[in-house]
Amino acid sequence: MRVERPPFSGRRIVLGVTGGIAAFKSIGLARELTLAGSAVDVVPTAAAFEFVRPLSFEALTGRSVLSDLYAPGDPLLHIRLAREADLVLIAPATANFIAQAAAGMADHLLGCILLATKAPVLFAPAMNDRMYTHPQTQANLARLQEIGYHVAGPAEGLLAFGERAGPGRMIEPDELMEWAARSLTGETPLSGKRVIVTAGPTREPIDPVRFLGNRSSGRMGFSLASAAWRMGADVLLVSGPSPLRTPAGVRRIEIETAIEMADAVRRHLNRSDVLIMAAAVADFRPVSTRDQKIKKQGDSIPEIVLEHTPDVLGSTMSLRKPGAVVVGFALETENPIENATKKLRDKRLDLLVVNDAGEPGAGFEVPTNRVTLLHASGQREDLPLLSKDEVAERILERVAQRLVAGE
Repeated sequence: MRVERPPFSGRRIVLGVTGGIAAFKSIGLARELTLAGSAVDVVPTAAAFEFVRPLSFEALTGRSVLSDLYAPGDPLLHIRLAREADLVLIAPATANFIAQAAAGMADHLLGCILLATKAPVLFAPAMNDRMYTHPQTQANLARLQEIGYHVAGPAEGLLAFGERAGPGRMIEPDELMEWAARSLTGETPLSGKRVIVTAGPTREPIDPVRFLGNRSSGRMGFSLASAAWRMGADVLLVSGPSPLRTPAGVRRIEIETAIEMADAVRRHLNRSDVLIMAAAVADFRPVSTRDQKIKKQGDSIPEIVLEHTPDVLGSTMSLRKPGAVVVGFALETENPIENATKKLRDKRLDLLVVNDAGEPGAGFEVPTNRVTLLHASGQREDLPLLSKDEVAERILERVAQRLVAGE
């Protein structure tokens, strides 16, 4: 079984735009959806035209903007759009429109589409933080979720007219693209599963300003977390220091040291269906850490005595949920397959992803990877050079297969 990444190509998306200042972001969103290959039908409310104009959307989507419920020559426009849509995305969704949708009101084209569609529906709220936190708005959002609609955001940040930062800011188009992809995916073997992904480097302090670490950016782990969430999983990302944005929908725990990572994994592992250990955990740490910065003193060089850091995979084997799928990573510089096969066996892994650090375009600090997948069954797969997003998808396909086989 192959779990495909949900293609935007060939999809029909109704983009509803309501009357809020965040409507300008929807122009960029329409562009991104179109560039990804979707046919985007933009359906603004009357109030939306106070903030954006049809020509902006039409120039970027190549399609007419639709807003008239009683358009001459197309009396069933709302039914046609509702049936043809693979996704209805309301961005921004104002407090007023959320209230109308929660009540099932349909006195305009967008409201009628909502009542007639069987496609997934995704709301991106955008309003003043006081309006968002009002009990009535919260009750309306809860009602939308009871109906089966999805709600993305809002984020916190500065609002219109210099208002203080608070919840109510519409999430950015790149995040909405991730939410749209999840909505288009439908059910997969990962839907509803709890997944832990570790990512990034760990840092073992030497003194207040120095540490032992490695070159990992965390990109591979973040790609895995994003892909798992897009496939319907509840994802916990345990990450060492990384500048990367937390993927949409993913919960993130930030750690620094190997022992902090091991503790975070232990707290959640017995409830998790999948563990993916993509972090580049430092193998050694100083036996003792200086309280003050080590000063240079003539030609003498301070001696730093090292010891092993905790073995995160090994120390958590007894805590794994029965039937959990466990994926490990191994970055090698010599005898990669031989060394990785031993790790696969010793750590009781279902799958081991092997990197050869000497391979061009693979390993740390690059957006691509070339890996070999070693299965507990003895199967070996050598993947070509791919983006780390594509590698993440291949790995999760194998995880999904394993979950199905274990049911």
